[in-house]
Amino acid sequence: GAPYLCLADFVRPLSSGIKDRVGVFAASIDEAIEHDFQQDDFQRMLAQTLADRLAEATAELVHLQVRRTIWGYAPDENLDIPQLLREDFQGIRPAVGYPSMPDTSLNFIIDRLIDMKRIGIRLTDSGAMKPHASVSGLMFAHPKAHYFDIGRIDDTQLRDYARRRHVPVELMRRFLASRLAD
Repeated sequence: GAPYLCLADFVRPLSSGIKDRVGVFAASIDEAIEHDFQQDDFQRMLAQTLADRLAEATAELVHLQVRRTIWGYAPDENLDIPQLLREDFQGIRPAVGYPSMPDTSLNFIIDRLIDMKRIGIRLTDSGAMKPHASVSGLMFAHPKAHYFDIGRIDDTQLRDYARRRHVPVELMRRFLASRLAD
């Protein structure tokens, strides 16, 4: 009974007469953090957890700056931690590989747009980022934008998506394997 959402639902059509934007971002940590603690499993896990949190926190800080200053649609926003955790802000920053954008091949497009190598991110053949503690995605300011999960997709949806992306179906099947219906 819920609507089937798409990230494009959060972009105003040109016919609305309201100028809209979509942002692209990537954040990472110094790759040395992932290698400095390889001899001690406990320290390695702690370092990896800290590195993951730092990359996510950087992306969240950029999103805050976009809301308050860069796009400036929420200049007076002053949310406390519980409000931030409830996502009481306007706009979203869905990340590649997460529920609303599970297709990791999107990282290749983002890389072409912003050259992630400039901040030390390399992509594997599957679109995964190295260092592991990296995050990339899109930003939307639409007042009704919210996070969602695309759920499972069937073969018809996979074929349609591959056609619209101009990517062979079997290649797209690899990128979306975790989302394919049985």
